[in-house]
Amino acid sequence: MVKKEIGILRKQIERLDVKDFDLEAWKKFTIVMLARIFGDTSEKIRQIESIEYDYSSWSLRDTSGSSSYLDSCKKLGRKILEASIEELEAFGLPEETGEDDKFFHIIIEALQNELKGSQFRELKDIVLKTEKEEDMKDMVREILNNYDTGVPTDILTSILTDTIFKHELSR
Repeated sequence: MVKKEIGILRKQIERLDVKDFDLEAWKKFTIVMLARIFGDTSEKIRQIESIEYDYSSWSLRDTSGSSSYLDSCKKLGRKILEASIEELEAFGLPEETGEDDKFFHIIIEALQNELKGSQFRELKDIVLKTEKEEDMKDMVREILNNYDTGVPTDILTSILTDTIFKHELSR
């Protein structure tokens, strides 16, 4: 099964050389693929996220270097993916987390994506600090009812349309 993942990463390396290269689009797709292969908490994702194209005027004027700043970004991305391929060839796929972990991450991600930071923290505090289950349910229900009416629907939609969730439903 590792051949498929290696093939995907090699295609991402090839995309670094396309004529109309878009660094941000490449990074987003690469992050999705790396998360799928190595997990959402992989260091490789953080490394790809940290690749930034510097639009400041000094970097655009500086022609003394042998390669452009964008070429440096591409080179770094290539090295990260090549190291990922070597890791897969040497060790195979990382062990998958349990099914419960996958669904937990889907729910957490949906909440983080659909709620404001303060809303997420408030909800998290209630869930973690309220001891009585019935009190917790009442408080969560009240908070969700106080949000914009579309927010609970958006959270549920995000969960139900997640690719992992859809894959599990199709089983």
